[in-house]
Amino acid sequence: MSNTSSKTCRSWPARLAWDELRLQLDFLQFLRATAVNKVAGLSGAAAAATPLPTSPRMSALGVLKHLTAVERWWLAIEAGGADLPSLWAGTPDPSWDLTEDDTPASVVAAYKAEWGRVEKALSGLGPDDRTRRRSEFTVRWVLAHVIQETARHVGHLDVLRELADGEVGE
Repeated sequence: MSNTSSKTCRSWPARLAWDELRLQLDFLQFLRATAVNKVAGLSGAAAAATPLPTSPRMSALGVLKHLTAVERWWLAIEAGGADLPSLWAGTPDPSWDLTEDDTPASVVAAYKAEWGRVEKALSGLGPDDRTRRRSEFTVRWVLAHVIQETARHVGHLDVLRELADGEVGE
């Protein structure tokens, strides 16, 4: 597996934000960039390593693939009503699994491509709107769910990166 991509620019959301949906999306974007940056600079082998004996499928690349599946399902399909295939076809959740074709660069590119699909799918929706797929959730709820899920997995990436090469930080 080859080396990963470079760092992604990230910035904090506006402190005086007034648009709730934009604020949530800006916090999600901050977390997305943090997740990508946790993999930046790792070799393919280090990014694919599963150093936690109790979580034998958890690698840095697996976390990014899982986050791609989370965004596809919750934001593009459920909230936005996009006609896309789910990346969660099976049990146990296959989004954690790596293939021979998965490299740091390809996994990061797939994750970033999903951000564009999500933006398009959410176009025209507000936080109080019901989701387009089943109308069982508000867009606000779905975004909050994806933000907490992403933040949780960024924490996993913190640990995986520190175990890989000792790098710590934001």
